[in-house]
Amino acid sequence: MAARAALRTTYARLLLHYRSRRSAPTSALVHAPHPYARAFGLVAVVLLGAWLGLLIVGSVRTPVGPMDTSMTLRPSLHGGTKINVSPLGALELDSHTAPIRLDVDVDQLDPARAQALVEHPERITGLQDEITQDVADGTRELALRSCVAVVSGATALGLAVYRRPRRALAAGGLALALLGAAGVSAYATWNPKSVLEPKFSGLLSSAPSVVGNARSIVSEFDVYQKELARLVTNVTKLYDAASTLPTYQPDPGTMRVLHVSDIHLNPAAWEIVRSLVEQYRIDVIIDSGDTMDHGTAAENGFLDPISDLGAPYVWVRGNHDSQVTQRYLEGLRNVHVLDEGRAVTVAGLRVAGTGDPQFTPDRSVLPAGDDAERAAGARLAAALGAQARAGTPVDIAVAHNPVAAQETDGRVPLVLAGHVHRRVNKLLPDGTRLKIEGSTGGGGLRALEKDEPEKVHASVLYLDRDTRRLQAWDEITLGGLGLTTAEVSRHVPEDAPETSPTGGPSGTPSGSPSGPRTAPATVPPAGSPSPTRSP
Repeated sequence: MAARAALRTTYARLLLHYRSRRSAPTSALVHAPHPYARAFGLVAVVLLGAWLGLLIVGSVRTPVGPMDTSMTLRPSLHGGTKINVSPLGALELDSHTAPIRLDVDVDQLDPARAQALVEHPERITGLQDEITQDVADGTRELALRSCVAVVSGATALGLAVYRRPRRALAAGGLALALLGAAGVSAYATWNPKSVLEPKFSGLLSSAPSVVGNARSIVSEFDVYQKELARLVTNVTKLYDAASTLPTYQPDPGTMRVLHVSDIHLNPAAWEIVRSLVEQYRIDVIIDSGDTMDHGTAAENGFLDPISDLGAPYVWVRGNHDSQVTQRYLEGLRNVHVLDEGRAVTVAGLRVAGTGDPQFTPDRSVLPAGDDAERAAGARLAAALGAQARAGTPVDIAVAHNPVAAQETDGRVPLVLAGHVHRRVNKLLPDGTRLKIEGSTGGGGLRALEKDEPEKVHASVLYLDRDTRRLQAWDEITLGGLGLTTAEVSRHVPEDAPETSPTGGPSGTPSGSPSGPRTAPATVPPAGSPSPTRSP
């Protein structure tokens, strides 16, 4: 019996040893992941899933006063709040420090709500409370939607990666915890004074000079309420004007020319031009001169942004632009300088021009008056005739002074000028249309010397791609220093043919345009003194 028991014990030990030997290779092939690697992988899944959730379903559309906005939370290293006011630009507030940023996009102004404010000015007094309540409601809805978005995104991605419900639920719970921690951090670091120190970009970069210092707005809110009412009124009028524009609708093939003039060293003009180029998809920018104020070499650095405006830049010299200015521009990329009738083809348009023969800041030279201008215009007209005889007719002529520009009548369909700081539209006796632009720089530094600020003017010209003839134009007028107005009006020339859907001419217009037309304006006759020159 003892021998049999010993045999059984030995057999059991051998069997246990055999089983352990068989299972050893299998266990050796299974590599347990390192705890840190598992944790890193889970965090990566959680962050990616939460980000995808916010990207897909984490946005909230909410009204804020008369505006429709979209509010979204986005991952960020520094936090803060960014308010996008397209196409004017954006402003950023250092409102909090957390790994999330609040993005607010102002989509559009609701005409009905804005009109209600205009018709009932007494509502302006309660606008501040209304906006505060709207923002609070939108923030609460955004917080709830963001929680759902990050939990859903992290859980779904966790289930796809791990294929285990418990790990997926853990990912969703961790995402919710991280969002909660970010919310607590944002609340703890909330800086209500950030609204007093915003960072502006785009056209809004001039906002401090337009709406005033933010601290003064807070301390004088009654005045700001009145300005806000005026601004809402102006925007509402803009909507009304847009609904009654003339029937001309530019098709994608229409050529778009931006006409600017008399910038006079105003650096804000470059942001305005760049914004218009983007909004209107401009093909060519034509500057009819007086970009500078004194024409000195020290001013040349002001011209450097021209190369990056997003469209070719055609320029003629004004009476405030020197030969030093002209030579500097000739060395810049994307710039075409025209003088003495020189012609270039840019973006399919043939343009010729001449510089102003007089440089008035030079006190050592006696101004020659209109005779010099007419002589320069005659040389430009002769060059236009030579171009036509050579089989390369010019589509647009450019001169700074209208007296010179009038000499091209009958030689070109359209001639552009500046100098007088006001808009003029005139059909000359022999069929050439003269268009004079106001000051795109709002008169520049000289505007500070006047009692009333000078407005900022620019025009977008629409030309048929086949005939190169003017079909319509938009006149853009912005308030000058201290003003907050914006006006856009479309005009159709009386002799413009109707444009077919493909952009080609198709006969005469059918019906009258429903919007405003510009009345033919006048310029000084050839024998009268030229418009007043600034010294």
